[in-house]
Amino acid sequence: MRTYTPVSGRMLTGLLTALLVMAAPVACRKPAQPSEAYTQAHTLFGKLYGARGDEAFLDPQMDQVEALLSQVPPDSLDAQAANDLRARIQTGKQQAQAREKARNDALADARTPEAMPSGFGSAPEPAPSAPTEEAPEAQAEPPDAGTGGGPGIGTPVTQLASGFSGCFQKGEQIDVKGRGLRDRWELQDRAACRQQYGALQGQVLIIEEGKVLALVSKSAIQVIPVDGGTPPPGR
Repeated sequence: MRTYTPVSGRMLTGLLTALLVMAAPVACRKPAQPSEAYTQAHTLFGKLYGARGDEAFLDPQMDQVEALLSQVPPDSLDAQAANDLRARIQTGKQQAQAREKARNDALADARTPEAMPSGFGSAPEPAPSAPTEEAPEAQAEPPDAGTGGGPGIGTPVTQLASGFSGCFQKGEQIDVKGRGLRDRWELQDRAACRQQYGALQGQVLIIEEGKVLALVSKSAIQVIPVDGGTPPPGR
């Protein structure tokens, strides 16, 4: 028959007490639970994003989603998921705000009227010329419209082609900023034409809707080569 000494009994009692003390916190610890606040936040986020895509990040209801996420307990099963969703919302807001600013800047630029070249839309001062005898044919012609007897703003292109002693010829089209390609007419390089219409020498007549829109100095026209190199001086 096996017997126990009093010392052995005290040791056994102490060991059992220690085990009970160590097991107590484990027995009292509650398992992690899912968060109702995260469920509501995730549901509302899915509804907003499904309806508006990336623009949903600027929706005022997105603030409600963030408020719900802030209520998720740190020991919840959904704590990490809540942190990830909060970070995604912050990044989405920054990107959406940047896109909105870019759109507003583009609209503002589109509403700003583009500056026309210097002298665009104004007729040049006619240069004084010595009186000359007109040929019988020239005397029989009806007077030409325009400044100083020459073409000006509003002169029909048909008059450029048939009148003014045939001194004006059509040139290559010109790309007017903000208006697109437009026809251009210039004074012919003939002594009689230079003498009669000297004020228009070195000027380009821009045509729009069948009439002279503006007169521009050749030196104010920027010619851009096809290969995209350095533009030569205005011609």
